[in-house]
Amino acid sequence: MLGSSRRQSVLVMLAWLACQAPHAAAEPPPGKEGSASSTVEQLVVKVLAEYPHDPRAFTQGLVWHDGVLYESTGNWGVSTIRRVDPATGAVLASRPIDPGLFGEGLALIGNQLIQLTWKAGLALVYDAGNLLLIDQLGYRGEGWGLAYDGKRLVMSDGTSWLSFRDPAGLALISKLEVKLAGEGAGQLNELEFAEGALYANVWPEERIVRIDPSGGAVTAVIDASGLLSPAERRSVDVLNGIAYDPQSKNFWLTGKYWPKMFRVVFVPASDSPGR
Repeated sequence: MLGSSRRQSVLVMLAWLACQAPHAAAEPPPGKEGSASSTVEQLVVKVLAEYPHDPRAFTQGLVWHDGVLYESTGNWGVSTIRRVDPATGAVLASRPIDPGLFGEGLALIGNQLIQLTWKAGLALVYDAGNLLLIDQLGYRGEGWGLAYDGKRLVMSDGTSWLSFRDPAGLALISKLEVKLAGEGAGQLNELEFAEGALYANVWPEERIVRIDPSGGAVTAVIDASGLLSPAERRSVDVLNGIAYDPQSKNFWLTGKYWPKMFRVVFVPASDSPGR
């Protein structure tokens, strides 16, 4: 048996260890502090070329396919679906939508275009060849941006939440919150998939975020300011419209009522002096 003095020493030691254990468990693993924020790249736009764009187009959605751009334009009474020559900005074909609907995001699946509307809870389905309306699909909530990842449609509604939907009928599959440094990244608008990542315009800013679609983390913030001159900015609305050409790996950017469209790549801010 232990002597009384030795027994007291053991009890004191056990009590000390019990007090220390919770504090030791609470320590973060080495190297993990700030790891979420350190992975967010700071990128800027490098302009490769600029082209004319219809200054009457209130651009809401933009899709590149086989050398042409498909564009959804908005505003009450004047919303359209159109096919555009990217080199000249010429509208090759255009169809107005119901004047009671406000055009929004756009995606291409096979030979069909799907155009969201803002508050009507209605998506319009067109034949991409002739832009004829062939179907209408319902959904709940507001429609802002739309993109297709090859299996699912992903839709924004102006919040930090994205909804993944069945392309056949827009049935909701899942929802995902987009977060930047642990906080919800709201005001997500026009969407585009490129090389496994999702890109989103942030309304009403001249900023684009790159999102990991598997977990919702923002992996890059892209400064897209300064594309238009101060004089041009006075007569236009916000940056909106992002399309990706997988062959050239270039992005196409424009905005609401913008007189220009830009073919660009995104590069690290450190590689672009003065930005």
